[in-house]
Amino acid sequence: MLLQIDFKCGKPVYLQLVDQIRYAAASGGLRIGEPLPSIRPLAEELRVNRNTVAKAYAELESQGVIETVPGKGCFLKETNSPFTKSARQSLLTKEIDEAVVAAHHLQVDRDAFLALVKKRLDDFERKVMEQSGSK
Repeated sequence: MLLQIDFKCGKPVYLQLVDQIRYAAASGGLRIGEPLPSIRPLAEELRVNRNTVAKAYAELESQGVIETVPGKGCFLKETNSPFTKSARQSLLTKEIDEAVVAAHHLQVDRDAFLALVKKRLDDFERKVMEQSGSK
């Protein structure tokens, strides 16, 4: 799993890590039970403070994405969401609203936006299928 930080994007580094690890987990790039990199070496590799990586891991653990095994490290957890269906929909609605606002500010019309969403879903599903085929 390759993690990259963009210090110029304006998004907090720990959230960039959270998003990338969540994406890797969802796409099959990271498998259930697979260990995440240790905090100190990852922080050194990314040239960030160890607390930043620890904060990202704590956020992922609170979201139920990973679990920490004392003395062994952090591992991808099975994807049984701790949230109810309505809570998951509420969280997703917030993310979609942010994308809609961004599209508006970027002057992307409805048809182009929906076409892009469909393309991204298709790309994601293709990657998931490729990952599951390589297991």
